[in-house]
Amino acid sequence: MQASKQKIREERDDNMMQQFVSKYVPYWPLFLLSIVIAVGIAYTYLRYTTPVYEATATIIIKDDKKGNEESKLVESLDQISSKKIVENEVEIIQSRKLMENVVRSLRLYAPVYEKGDVHDVLAYTTSPISILSVYPDSLKFAEKIMFEYDNNTRQIIISNKYKYSLDQIVETPFGKLKFIANKNYASSKAPLKQLYFNLSPVKGIVSSILSGLKVDPSSKLSSVVDLSYRDVDPLRAENILDQLIIAYQQSANDEKDALARNTLLFVNERLNIVSHDLDSIEKKIQKYKSGNRAVDISTQGQLFLQNVNANDQKLGDVSTQIAVLDQVENFVKSKENSVGGVVPSTLGVNDPVLSQLIDKLYTSELEYSQLKKTVGENNPSLLTIADRINKIKPSILSNISSQRQSLNATTQNINSNNGSYNSLLQNVPQKERQLLEISREQQLKTNLYAFLLQKREESELSYASAVSNSRVVDYAQAGPNPVSPNRNLIYILCIVLLTGLCVAVIFVKEFLTGKVLYRHEIEALTSFPIIGEVAFDKSKDKIVIEKGRRSFIAEEFRKLRISLSFLGIDSSRKKILITSSISGEGKSFIAANLAVSLSLTGKRVVIVDMDLNNPTIDKILNIKREEGVTEFLEGASDPEEIIRNVAEHENLFFVSAGVDLPENPSELLSNGKVNELINYLENSFDLVIIDTSPIVLVTDGYLLTGLCDATLYVIRHHYTPKMLIKRLDENTNINPINNPAIVFNGVKMRGFFKNNYGYGYDYVYGNKGRKTENKKPIVKY
Repeated sequence: MQASKQKIREERDDNMMQQFVSKYVPYWPLFLLSIVIAVGIAYTYLRYTTPVYEATATIIIKDDKKGNEESKLVESLDQISSKKIVENEVEIIQSRKLMENVVRSLRLYAPVYEKGDVHDVLAYTTSPISILSVYPDSLKFAEKIMFEYDNNTRQIIISNKYKYSLDQIVETPFGKLKFIANKNYASSKAPLKQLYFNLSPVKGIVSSILSGLKVDPSSKLSSVVDLSYRDVDPLRAENILDQLIIAYQQSANDEKDALARNTLLFVNERLNIVSHDLDSIEKKIQKYKSGNRAVDISTQGQLFLQNVNANDQKLGDVSTQIAVLDQVENFVKSKENSVGGVVPSTLGVNDPVLSQLIDKLYTSELEYSQLKKTVGENNPSLLTIADRINKIKPSILSNISSQRQSLNATTQNINSNNGSYNSLLQNVPQKERQLLEISREQQLKTNLYAFLLQKREESELSYASAVSNSRVVDYAQAGPNPVSPNRNLIYILCIVLLTGLCVAVIFVKEFLTGKVLYRHEIEALTSFPIIGEVAFDKSKDKIVIEKGRRSFIAEEFRKLRISLSFLGIDSSRKKILITSSISGEGKSFIAANLAVSLSLTGKRVVIVDMDLNNPTIDKILNIKREEGVTEFLEGASDPEEIIRNVAEHENLFFVSAGVDLPENPSELLSNGKVNELINYLENSFDLVIIDTSPIVLVTDGYLLTGLCDATLYVIRHHYTPKMLIKRLDENTNINPINNPAIVFNGVKMRGFFKNNYGYGYDYVYGNKGRKTENKKPIVKY
């Protein structure tokens, strides 16, 4: 069962392929022409389209989670930098802020172009000069500022009226500019074409530059980041990527320097306070010892002092952390920090989550401040950043609250321990006890002072070390070949589009006709079998069958003659009715030529023209219309009186429609005498062929089909409406057609093969090696 279904499916696929081939292959010269035109269009497009090149670079972000830890020495020096996350760094690399720095550094706000015959070309390497603006952010848009460069005088002439020297800041109608030698200039012997430059504000050109940038992590498990940039000039693409990497590394260093400066500021403030307190305590000890003659303390006092000092040191660390948390909390709650202020240090706080949250807050607020200068307050991008800031702040405050609670608990624990030691102090003499209390305070301040000195040194080392958070693996390099437009893709697209257009035109043209074009359409619309196909004959011969004449169309009638046996036509069943749907489908042509073909076999054949509305058989056979069917049905003639011999065709006889056609043919055919005529002809001839009126227009065919043994229904290629064929089965249920079969007439080869019927024509129908005397020349159809 499965094999049977597979076979049916394969046959259906093969059938569909055959239908496709038969439908479109005849138009192959049109498709060939469309391919030639498509190639021409693609070549022209590629010839005049500016190619785009791609430069690529690779860097490594130092992410300890992905195996890029620093050496212990570098890590010990770099106490300030927070850990980086690759995904966050990718967003920073493609931020507007960094690209603005690139635009300023490479002076991309003033591109120079060279006039071309078809389109202008970027003169990044062909212009001898480049333009630097003193105030690039305040530039106004200006297009096509024509200029010339005099190499002898080293002067620039703008718009044929303003002259400026190189390497000097000059006041121009477009702002303060400085014309400098282009370091990327590649001298050429070819004469310089007309040059011009455009001016755009930095923020206005960043978006177009960013559109060519692509930054992606190499994989999820590594911290390698791939950068690529597409530009019309490969050297400019390389320079943009290299400068972007420099700007990114400089931005990271600037952020670290800002954190180091903030830490140093905080540590120095605390050192001044502790130093003053320590100086006061030392004077107090000196005064106490001199006034009370207390120089030494007992062993018990020493033990007490050591334990209390240890707790006091812990208490000092906790106090420092609480002070840091207070400063961070004030920074987060302050409304003034949204303009990119210095981020407070998290010195002494060992929570990495807090450090990351503060870094994110600082980056977001700095981005907000930069973007706010160029867009309105209701800009979606600005609102998105503001929403992100508002979400980060509660997380920081919640973290601070949690840590403060933990530190307060630690403080209470230390104070409790100190209380137990204070009870021991009661056993120490009063003078020694007072000295111990003062010494305890001195030791606390001394430890805190030493701790702050250590942190200040660490901050200064981090500030001076300038350790980068990234490393360049490959600097930017552009490929020798452009990546856009893709030559092969353009050629393929043009060919596909034009051939597709041809297919669409052919499909629409044939779909909108509503006429029969293919045999499979007939098979799909009706259950009537097709027993023959007759090709279109462009000659004016009405009889295409003749003894001794060999042609393609004559052979098709021979095939139709043989196919009659499929309908059971033999010596006992000899009556054939030929009709069609509408006038003009060639039923009379089929009837006459089929009759001639049958007569050539030696059988006596009579053809009866019962189309009493529009008889044409007499014209086809070139016989004068005389008394015929009409006169017999009216009782004016006998059967043997209306039968005529066709002189040009042996064994062929003809019964015409009559001289005076009736006004009511259907009623005349219904008077019962037509049975008598058909019976007479059946007894007198070997085959009886009856031509009747179109069955859709009049009912004559339905009256006669029951009297005949078979009915040939003629359908004409590109003429018969599909709607009429579709109704055949429906009408047959009401008015049955006896033993029907279809003849597909006037089949034309489509496309550019209208006069060719396939291979083997000369072999079967040609005259090679045949005697052609007294034979008509062969006509090719």
